[in-house]
Amino acid sequence: MSKDIRYGHARTLAIGATSAYSYATTGSGPTRLQAPVAESGRAPACNAEGTMDAPSPQSVSQHPNHVLASLAPNDFALLGPHLRPFELVQEDLLFDAGEPVNWIYFPHSGVISLVVGLSERQVIEVAMVGRDSLVGGSAAMDGKVWQNRGVVQVAGMASILDVERLRDVADKSIGFRAILIRHEQALFAQVQQSAACNALHSVESRLTRWLLRACDLAGTDKLELTQEFLAQMLGVRRTSVSLVASTLQNAGFIRYRRGHVEILNMGGLRETACECYETVKAHSDRLIGNGPK
Repeated sequence: MSKDIRYGHARTLAIGATSAYSYATTGSGPTRLQAPVAESGRAPACNAEGTMDAPSPQSVSQHPNHVLASLAPNDFALLGPHLRPFELVQEDLLFDAGEPVNWIYFPHSGVISLVVGLSERQVIEVAMVGRDSLVGGSAAMDGKVWQNRGVVQVAGMASILDVERLRDVADKSIGFRAILIRHEQALFAQVQQSAACNALHSVESRLTRWLLRACDLAGTDKLELTQEFLAQMLGVRRTSVSLVASTLQNAGFIRYRRGHVEILNMGGLRETACECYETVKAHSDRLIGNGPK
């Protein structure tokens, strides 16, 4: 059954036999820029130009994105006026491998999956990023093109920043550049662990690891996810995900309804997950020290 994944109407990129990710960009940037959503309270206020007003030094540490919250006030003052609010809509394709890096993403809520496309028109996830980090930090070290695809895994809000502004601030601030390097190291460690996990561990262990990590990054035990999307991220058949989800539900670890997953027993999931969940979490704690708890 085909499924259209919305992101504007400019072009559609088929990445699998049964689905397509659609997205659009304009000369001025991604199309899903918008004013903050009042109900969530998660997006900073915008000025008349659509950029975010720089907060006071006292409020920087309270920013929902942990990278921005960790910045020195002087560094945030260089970035803050140039951040723009951006809606993360589930299953949207934000960028594709080989495209130039134009925008950097700082999630406030929601989760972005970094996935690799294969010649057999399949994809598999290699990392996920949420409010703990950023997507595109390597651009500050002269990374000019995306090495993978970015897909919104869990809906939410983000701040985005023009890549030239990121490079400019990284050139001016040793402290900011050091933060970016640590976050890129944490991301690389996650990619390495994912490669080993996908090659050696069972679907059950990988799915539970995935659910735990997604909950950590999204800050909730309730996720809006379809079995088809989970299967794509894990690189397995949908029937495999269905069987494992049924087993976990029968064990009382999760409650699954069509498109909705609720974690009922976090401890049980941790016992079922492979070692990779704790390994990735340890790398994150050691390198960036401000990830989701």
